[in-house]
Amino acid sequence: MATPTWKISGQYYETCSCDFVCPCLPGQLAVRPSKGSCTFAMAFQIERGQHEAVSLDGLGFILLGVSPEAMAKGNWSVGVIVDERASEEQRDAIKAITSGTEGGPMAALSPLVSSFVGVESAAIRFERNGLKWSVTSPQFVDMAAEGAMGINPNATEPLRLDNTGHPAADCLTLAHASRSHVRALGFEWDDVSGQNNGQYAPFSWQGA
Repeated sequence: MATPTWKISGQYYETCSCDFVCPCLPGQLAVRPSKGSCTFAMAFQIERGQHEAVSLDGLGFILLGVSPEAMAKGNWSVGVIVDERASEEQRDAIKAITSGTEGGPMAALSPLVSSFVGVESAAIRFERNGLKWSVTSPQFVDMAAEGAMGINPNATEPLRLDNTGHPAADCLTLAHASRSHVRALGFEWDDVSGQNNGQYAPFSWQGA
């Protein structure tokens, strides 16, 4: 049976519980997260998307997860919040894409996931104003960050980390997380320290 064809693109936003800058990527996932474990919230705002004949335009989803130690050791727990506007077909398509069962970037990470804790439907709101952005899903997720600038006072663009191999995008804009609140699917996380890691980028995914 042929693997379904699909493609989605748009904007990705993430905060995690590691200190800025998160050591996991430059450490090739083999290093200890800043606080021993890493909790992450990865939000995807789909601008254009298609799964076979099903349009995913304008929808969003949030991947929530915890890695209990160095990420390469696996044993992750992961869940998904899907835009409440999604139909049953659209919801199933997003679940298949995020699970990695139909190829794409998440397929490489699926062996690290030992527990898929479920899918929740909820409203998801994305806001962007210059370097500042936020993603909210009432009662479940509220996170925000601001792009990090370098030491050049005349710089007009934020810091970027390239050739990362991150599943969302190979080139990430670094950001300081201003808040991260998660209460969903058994995950609980609150941070307003201003010290945690954030990142964002355009993304473009497609099936194998």
